[in-house]
Amino acid sequence: MTAPGPTIPKELAQIALSLQTERTGHSPKAVTVVASDETVVVTLHEALTPAEKLLARSTAGAAQVEGYHRALFAVSCDQMRTEIQRLTGRKVKESAVVVEPATGAIVHAFTSGTIVQIFQLEPHDPAPPS
Repeated sequence: MTAPGPTIPKELAQIALSLQTERTGHSPKAVTVVASDETVVVTLHEALTPAEKLLARSTAGAAQVEGYHRALFAVSCDQMRTEIQRLTGRKVKESAVVVEPATGAIVHAFTSGTIVQIFQLEPHDPAPPS
């Protein structure tokens, strides 16, 4: 398979949004999907509920939130794996989740055996006043 066309990431983003909302009852603010020949990375922006954000203010609470989302991903990622295979024609070899309680981002990575390093950038600075 060559790098996915522009419609595959858009379709996967919509599927990820629907699945996350269905599973948690909370819709992420936005979903970003980056797909290459080897990897699909789904970022759910501001995906934590207000209660999870409050809980994540402490170290112990952040660990609980992260553990919850890891467990949720483990039992529910098969649907996303199926959709990735349907759209790309390739099976997912590995998948992982990273939860960043401080920002509310949840990143799902589906790979074919590669190491994935994820760096989330700060938002753009607003234009300086003129």
